[in-house]
Amino acid sequence: MVFKTILILLLVAVAVVSSSQLPGYHSEPQTPANYEFQYAVRDGNDYGHHETRDGDYTQGSYTVQLPDGRIQRVTYTVDGDSGFVAKVTYEGEAQYPAYA
Repeated sequence: MVFKTILILLLVAVAVVSSSQLPGYHSEPQTPANYEFQYAVRDGNDYGHHETRDGDYTQGSYTVQLPDGRIQRVTYTVDGDSGFVAKVTYEGEAQYPAYA
């Protein structure tokens, strides 16, 4: 019985030591995210996206051409845990051609 107890404790110790050696379990400091990207398409359709991030603060905007001819622009920010804050605007006037 003592041998089984020692064997179980030894296996638990090996599992604890080996799990601390796995990638992703280190407590190394993480560098904050810092990036900028953008793209645009104007080929029969009109849409694009631009975003920048520095640490916990993100800001950006994207545009989409709607079926009625208007451009929808969404401008947004995210500041840490405050959540996604968006402002939606429309450019142009909606066009509804007569049904033929």
